Amino acid sequence: MRSDIISKYFPHLTPHQQSQYEQLFDLYTYWNNQINVISRKDIDLLFERHVLHSLGIAKIVSFLPGEHVLDVGTGGGFPGIPLAIMFPDTQFHLVDSIGKKIKVVQEVASALGLQNVKASHLRAEQVDETFDFVVSRAVTQLKDFYPWVKNKFNKPYQNKIPNGILYLKGGDLQQEIAESGLKVRQYALKDHFTEEFFETKQVVYVRV
Repeated sequence: MRSDIISKYFPHLTPHQQSQYEQLFDLYTYWNNQINVISRKDIDLLFERHVLHSLGIAKIVSFLPGEHVLDVGTGGGFPGIPLAIMFPDTQFHLVDSIGKKIKVVQEVASALGLQNVKASHLRAEQVDETFDFVVSRAVTQLKDFYPWVKNKFNKPYQNKIPNGILYLKGGDLQQEIAESGLKVRQYALKDHFTEEFFETKQVVYVRV
């Protein structure tokens, strides 16, 4: 079972969560044939390169019941959909500027019965709500991303880390971080996942 890689690193999933993760392959294979949201060469690696990668954030922070999380530039639903399965009592708002990608998110969330997912065809700047955390996966440079979301955070915070941005990035980020002028904390995913794909992948945390 391709989804075994998820339970390998998250052994305490409920049977319902395991079933939801297992359904992702057929759902994304179907929708990717209608609307290309994942590289076709990546579809067989969906669980490693998209689902588990998204769940790297769950190795850094456990979202709490009642918290609100914004996923900016979600594409076909990453990292938002895998995180919404992992944290069913946390509310997720997934946004993307491309409407057909949001249609995929809505269809996948509906098929999985995810009551904690809202998907909107919006740019981040158009979102008129506040959140505890903002997540995203390499949408753009940090210096460009931060202004989109800097005023969208709740105060105070209740989690083990203060409210902020959790950004999935790869490669050498020294220059990008320096140009952003932001104080960040970097978490190497190779410390959590042994697959070669994660060797250079990180979660970049920005406290706001």
